[in-house]
Amino acid sequence: MSFEIHVTGHVKSVVDETLPGLVADLVASGITAGDASLWGADAEPEASQRLGWVQAVSVSRPLVAEIEALRADLVARGVTRVVLAGMGGSSLAPEVITRTSGVPLVILDSTSPGQVLAAIDGDPEAGGLTQTVLVVASKSGSTVETDSAKRAFEAAFRDLGIDPAERIVVVTDPGSPLDESARADGYRVFNADPTVGGRYSALTAFGLVPAGLAGADISEILDEADATLLEVAIDSPDNPALVLAAAIAGGSPRRDKMGLITDGTHIAGLPDWIEQLVAESTGKEGTGILPVVLLPVSPEVDEPGDDLQIVRIVDEADEFHLFERHVGEVLISGSLGAQFVVWEYATAIAGRMLGINPFDQPDVESAKTAARGLLEARPEASAPAFVAEGVEVRVSDPALAASGTVAGVLDALWASVPDGGYVAIQAYVNRLELPQLQGLREMVAADSGTPTTFGWGPRFLHSTGQYHKGGPANGVFLQILERTDVDLEIPGRPFTFSQLIEAQAAGDADVLANGHGRPVVSLTLTDPQIEVLSLFEAAQ
Repeated sequence: MSFEIHVTGHVKSVVDETLPGLVADLVASGITAGDASLWGADAEPEASQRLGWVQAVSVSRPLVAEIEALRADLVARGVTRVVLAGMGGSSLAPEVITRTSGVPLVILDSTSPGQVLAAIDGDPEAGGLTQTVLVVASKSGSTVETDSAKRAFEAAFRDLGIDPAERIVVVTDPGSPLDESARADGYRVFNADPTVGGRYSALTAFGLVPAGLAGADISEILDEADATLLEVAIDSPDNPALVLAAAIAGGSPRRDKMGLITDGTHIAGLPDWIEQLVAESTGKEGTGILPVVLLPVSPEVDEPGDDLQIVRIVDEADEFHLFERHVGEVLISGSLGAQFVVWEYATAIAGRMLGINPFDQPDVESAKTAARGLLEARPEASAPAFVAEGVEVRVSDPALAASGTVAGVLDALWASVPDGGYVAIQAYVNRLELPQLQGLREMVAADSGTPTTFGWGPRFLHSTGQYHKGGPANGVFLQILERTDVDLEIPGRPFTFSQLIEAQAAGDADVLANGHGRPVVSLTLTDPQIEVLSLFEAAQ
């Protein structure tokens, strides 16, 4: 088998109880046949236009030769550095493919001006802009982050006397605004299947074009996926997608959080891709499954609680010692292509079990709308509740700031987590300059005693942002922003990258706090390299 899954302890009881119904309802074969009625009458119109991912392997086969030919042409011209401007599934799938394959791909899924400049300038020793091709990936063709990156790169290429049409490759849906403008400008365009949603697009042009241009063996990925298709299509208790769906969405009471751990596996970064797939697909109508990306030593692993199901990704799930050490966990192993297929099926099945439409994202647009409003109105930033050691503190509820200290504000925020809730850390910073900030997740999880997620902004707005607003109303939110002198104009736009990322953070905070009544604390580091240490101390 190309994918293996094993369950023990309480989760085996849940699976044994849930599987017969899924098999009897012919869910697996129904998905394979494109039965859009599986998710109910309300979801059927959307589902009927969103099941193309089931056929992605066969549809994508002809792309391989085109991608490989384009890569050979670029390499022959000395263009060996690949940058990808994309958000959500458009960047996370190529990221895990290239990291697992061990080939370099620069991911630009941020509006931090410093990060954009780094992507443009490159590393002189590893290749700068003269050796760069930019892949612009946007399903809608109107994503503000990717459009802004495209504009910045076009200007940078022209400054060097390089025709952008020779260095920009576009991946988008046919007929999108980007499709039309890119063709008019003479760019190379790859059209993706419009019946595949962005988070299910790993095996389409969105996943394959940037990964293939970077040098990954995309034909092998498709072969791995193809080898798994028969397993997930059969209505059988042995179907790994049915077992996985039952394990993460079954049970009464249901565990509404899923801890994702990679433990000794060759696959790099898969939990981040799973996180956006599951959170955006299931987090709506007040329900959902919250993925929590963990380390093997994370606080939640030793004491997962009754609301967190651990899913451990390993190279060999059938090794006996793993069962002894990890009773009650879900152990999975398989090739990367197999993982893509099984998780896509399992997520769609989980959506059916939860009674929601796994193919829409009704709350994603709210933060975008709020950010656009702030960019148009340009209001003065609200005054902080207080400033302590250079950290500006803003709160959704004045009571959170009563202590007058950063540590006290954090303690008040943790205290506001309802039973069964979670903490979400959202870092709107240049993660190339502050990569250590991700380590804050472990400290907050230990200090708060609560499952804690971490997202780089604005990337997470295209994934877990849907769960934050559409899922259970039990999250509290810690935003971390930075004050920096670095900025970059966006050609043709009346705002800069710095203004854009600030508006995205403020817009999301407003929607969370005023639109959904969620507690929000925003900490702005005015000297990030120094004050990040103070932040770690406050979170202890």
